[in-house]
Amino acid sequence: MTDAPDSSLPQNAPAGLTDREAALVEAVQLALPASIAELSALVRIPSVSWAAFDPAHVAASAEAVAGHARELGVFESVEILRAPMTGADGQPGELGQPAVLATRAARNGRPTVLLYAHHDVQPPGRDEEWESPPFEPTVRGDRLYGRGAADDKAGVESHLSAIRALTEVAGPDFDLGLVLFIEGEEEFGSRSFANFLEAHREKLAADVIVVADSDNWDVQTPSLTVSLRGNVTFRLTVSTLAHASHSGMFGGAAPDAMVAAVRLLTSFHDDAGAVAVSGLEGREIDAPPYSEDSLRDDAGLLDGVTPLGTGSVLSRMWAKPTVTVTGIDAPSVANASNTLIPSVSVRISARIAPGQPAQQAFEAIERHIRAHVPFGAHVAIDDVDTGDPFLVDTSGWAVTAAKDAMRDAWGTEPVEAGIGGSIPFISDLARVFPEAQILVTGVEDPNTRAHSPNESLHLGVFKRAIQTEALLLLRLDGRVGNS
Repeated sequence: MTDAPDSSLPQNAPAGLTDREAALVEAVQLALPASIAELSALVRIPSVSWAAFDPAHVAASAEAVAGHARELGVFESVEILRAPMTGADGQPGELGQPAVLATRAARNGRPTVLLYAHHDVQPPGRDEEWESPPFEPTVRGDRLYGRGAADDKAGVESHLSAIRALTEVAGPDFDLGLVLFIEGEEEFGSRSFANFLEAHREKLAADVIVVADSDNWDVQTPSLTVSLRGNVTFRLTVSTLAHASHSGMFGGAAPDAMVAAVRLLTSFHDDAGAVAVSGLEGREIDAPPYSEDSLRDDAGLLDGVTPLGTGSVLSRMWAKPTVTVTGIDAPSVANASNTLIPSVSVRISARIAPGQPAQQAFEAIERHIRAHVPFGAHVAIDDVDTGDPFLVDTSGWAVTAAKDAMRDAWGTEPVEAGIGGSIPFISDLARVFPEAQILVTGVEDPNTRAHSPNESLHLGVFKRAIQTEALLLLRLDGRVGNS
């Protein structure tokens, strides 16, 4: 496999790099075919962490990642570990999916850097919606297609390849401390994450934490993610009848659950499509220019479909709440009969604006539901999962170092960006390691389609992400102290 054409970065190393830094950039370039091949092998493992899927694939993925970490020859310890998930009662329950933890102690006053990514992936969805099989990595043009090709096995591989380049230039006896933490259940809510942090706090402790699970402004412009929305998800069940009844005999008098559910769901938004739940917070923010035309193109709005909400587009996506119905359990159209449906369940996914605790947001949504239930229907809320939003402190030296590395690797000024998505475990990292500087980076771009059919990785972005991280590690290896 060869590197895709990439005209957005000059073939010569950027001006201003030292000889070692220029050699590092070149090492990443020369090793790119091997990095893509290693990534492709990881993509072939269908490591879906959801409960309905075979956990053996996640275990195989962890073994593969651990094997690559050992091959680097720089870690003093490489382990595959599990921690108990927290149950609905708040107590430890069954073990979560396997994570890879590799450690190397810092020497001579150098900082320690924790490199995070996750090796589990989203379910592939319907095979017929993919242009190539989801777990058969396929290069078309300048993109590698496959489930997890970007989110987040490319994050895993960017760490491995950056360390490999660092070793080639600095040798295996560099002084920088490294922790490689590759989680196995991020796509299933990181349900054992907090317990994992507590169990392995000493091994995970670091001065800088790099979370390679975000995106970039576009394929030519890097971004450092500085704000993340939180999330609240739950199952909502609406019931109106003790049993199904004939729609002709009783329709018009007896309310069916589907009508009640639809009436309730429409109450979440006003006529402009903005969230209308009292107690959910949001705000306008200063953000780079981003037009509704760009939204139409990036999100794939159909002709005539209007965007939701009010205010600037990026404020809507980065700093305001959402309430979305992501699933529904009801009779299919093919199996529908002329009956009044007694009960309907839907999956609600809400995104929470930075600055509001997720539990507070859930309580506001629950109050709204109980205040807007039509026809006296019965409602039940269960399978609740919450994750707090996060704001990055951009005043630290690590942020400056990361942006400098981005600028040198990409040849373009980086953007400080928010994202509408959620990475709830980052708030856990900040809680357990309050002194650590957290950098949220990534290998995605607006056309990645993470979580969707035809997920893909832009190979030029992949190369520059590896070069950025390798430069950052090399420069931190030369840094003494943590101030």
